[in-house]
Amino acid sequence: MVTRAQLTELGLSPEAIRHRLRTGRLRRIMRGVYAVGRPDLDSHGRWMAAVLACGPRALLSHHSAAALLRIRTEGPGSIDVVVPGHVARRRPGIRVHRQAGLGSSSGWSERWPAAGIVDRIPVTGPVPTLVDLAMCISTAELEAAVNEASQRDLVDPETLREALDAIPPRPGVARLRRLLDRDTFVLTETRLEQLFLPLARAAGLPLPQTQVWLNGYRVDFYWPDLGLVVEADSLRYHRTAAKQAADNRRDQAHIAADRMPLRFTHWQIRHEPDHVRKMLAIAARRRGACT
Repeated sequence: MVTRAQLTELGLSPEAIRHRLRTGRLRRIMRGVYAVGRPDLDSHGRWMAAVLACGPRALLSHHSAAALLRIRTEGPGSIDVVVPGHVARRRPGIRVHRQAGLGSSSGWSERWPAAGIVDRIPVTGPVPTLVDLAMCISTAELEAAVNEASQRDLVDPETLREALDAIPPRPGVARLRRLLDRDTFVLTETRLEQLFLPLARAAGLPLPQTQVWLNGYRVDFYWPDLGLVVEADSLRYHRTAAKQAADNRRDQAHIAADRMPLRFTHWQIRHEPDHVRKMLAIAARRRGACT
């Protein structure tokens, strides 16, 4: 893939370019962008052509960047490209997004780069790609995109949440921050007990044992008379396969010993107390009926 400007820099005159177009050595893909001796283009070729057509500082972005990074989203048929805020450029088949300060290193770091090169295509980094997606997809789709980015080791939830506080303000940050706060919210052990124990009392439960060893595991809250175990998780869904497997083994060990395990996130305990209290009351009634 080559631009007209690059061909000119190589010494080709307008007539030489036209000659190569007539003979098929060059094929026009977009205005000012040509394929060299290639009859067909795959998605990568079309993405590269779109970026080249939008100027030297353009980056593949939004849904197209997500596709290049192998984050699946339901995007439009057009290609997304972001350009600096002062650039006014339109191209058929390309959704051009203007962004002030594009390319600025302020707030970015090696841990969360603003841009990169993937398969030789200039593209927004994983963090800005997720921020851009936050402006144009549903909450469920955004949650799935964050999950997939985490599974592909592009960025983990804690690093992503940290990056949102450091990067320059831009649309999409607040929405993504709200989503992540549910999953990166962690209470201290003391604060967890301070918030959870009144909920247990309101559900009709007596004072539990805390941080005790049971069936080979240390548990957060345990009611021996009811055989009820409550664990408080700091992450709701951004957990590794190994962590999920370990949690399953813990729960299975409790069930095998005729205990009932319940899990709540730190966020639920802090921000959804009515739900936690309701579930505790139901569990208490069922376990009370069994004892």
